[in-house]
Amino acid sequence: MAGKTIAEKIFSSASKKDVRAGDFVLARIDKAMVHDITAPLAIKALERITGSRRVKYPERVIMAFDHQVPADSVKAAETHKMLREFAEENGILNYDVREGIAHQIMVEKHVLPGELIVGADSHTCMYGALSCFSTGIGSTDMGFVFATGKLWFKVPETIYFEVKGKLEKYVCGKDIILKLIGMVGADGANYKACVYGGEVIRKMGMSDRFTICNMAIEMGGKAGIIEFDKVTERYLKGRDYQIEDYQVFQNDEDAKFEKVELDVTGMEPQVAKPHRVDNVCGVSEVEGVKVNQVFIGSCTNGRYEDLKIAADILDGEVVARNVRLIVIPASRSVYKRALRDGIIDVFVEAGAIVEFPCCGPCMGGSFGLIASNEVSVSTSNRNFVGRQGSPEGKIYLVSPATAAATAIYGEITDPRNV
Repeated sequence: MAGKTIAEKIFSSASKKDVRAGDFVLARIDKAMVHDITAPLAIKALERITGSRRVKYPERVIMAFDHQVPADSVKAAETHKMLREFAEENGILNYDVREGIAHQIMVEKHVLPGELIVGADSHTCMYGALSCFSTGIGSTDMGFVFATGKLWFKVPETIYFEVKGKLEKYVCGKDIILKLIGMVGADGANYKACVYGGEVIRKMGMSDRFTICNMAIEMGGKAGIIEFDKVTERYLKGRDYQIEDYQVFQNDEDAKFEKVELDVTGMEPQVAKPHRVDNVCGVSEVEGVKVNQVFIGSCTNGRYEDLKIAADILDGEVVARNVRLIVIPASRSVYKRALRDGIIDVFVEAGAIVEFPCCGPCMGGSFGLIASNEVSVSTSNRNFVGRQGSPEGKIYLVSPATAAATAIYGEITDPRNV
């Protein structure tokens, strides 16, 4: 019999059965994440299932407020109040508004290799960069997890993306994942575990790896995964919360999976044009498009390394007239490090608006919205109609380097030309 993929191994461990792709399993959930937008519906589902608000395994649940923070309406404030009470009743760890974006909190403090993790948010697949299986689920499913600590899954097939070649200067993980999404399409990896490997991935730091896994969902993927290696190990040892007790699973050499290859040699920075993430082109095709707002942040590109590369480009420069540059660190720890290293000073001197760690304009729910016929260049993960404000606005997705270069000139700009 053929060997197993990392996804098959994790599901075999979580269900305590020998399972293969296509099997249906009831699997134990190691950790579950909810935030201020999705938690209320999960609580309602829990009440329908059990008739109470009692979570069976509260120690496995992590809560954070990141989408509408601080509360931007009375309704949001009332929601936050209810969630605080729910967390207190159940003894759930609630980071409230203090720590930043839930996904970044999870990888900084909680995720371990080999785990099966769910989150009531589609970009939960980001955690797979730490060699676990993490996936987004609906709030009703999360209610079942609250009630039982388990969830039904169909074990997914695997698609392996081998990335090889040599990257150009200012071409990074965001450009790679945009290119791959453009190659396979928004539904090219439907319900598959997207495993990323090859020489280019092996040389990447964790920040770029998180970005790549974060956007697996934008090609329909059930999860994004990068196999455990020395880079993963160094990241885990560098966290404030060190736990040595975890399992490492790897793809067997004879495991069955689909394969897609990408040679990045000579590849220019990539851009996803409105209004689809798979509407991808090289930056040269859209250079010169006038912009009104640039957003650097989100769970996709709000890490220290993202801010650092943007600050290197913006250092000594000034944001173009009539352009709004919004910068948001992904977490409090990222914010503190950027403050210590003078990165925040660079943004402020350039004329940027630097906000507290949160999702910000990414979902168009709190602040930083665009008006009709305005153009936003964003390092976030989605450019759907109305995603950042007016449905008559346009969103282009780019890397932090391309975003910073664009902010200087007021039009989409290749960072290699700055």
